[in-house]
Amino acid sequence: MSSLNPYAVVLIVIAVLFVIGLITFIAGVLVLTLRSASADVKNLASQTARLAQKGLVEEMSGLVGNASTLVDAMNQLVRTTRGIGIFLAILGMLLMGFACYLALQVYTINL
Repeated sequence: MSSLNPYAVVLIVIAVLFVIGLITFIAGVLVLTLRSASADVKNLASQTARLAQKGLVEEMSGLVGNASTLVDAMNQLVRTTRGIGIFLAILGMLLMGFACYLALQVYTINL
């Protein structure tokens, strides 16, 4: 087995950087598609809407207030999940782009 020369080490680092970027991008897309619209959030939203309607019918202002607070919290949860997904997707694209840039730089040096 031959020892690794500096050129091979740089190529390995670039490949690992690209793979990490690809995994991060896929994780971001999965978070965006699967987590932000999960069945639990939809179920909680429908139950909260029913709770708010019941509170309005029976004139319970505290119940309506708590239901609106719960809806606001759910909106924050969905926004946070989307933010994490977008951040991961952008970070993955940046890592892949940086890896491609480094690969082009190494390629032009070796010409």
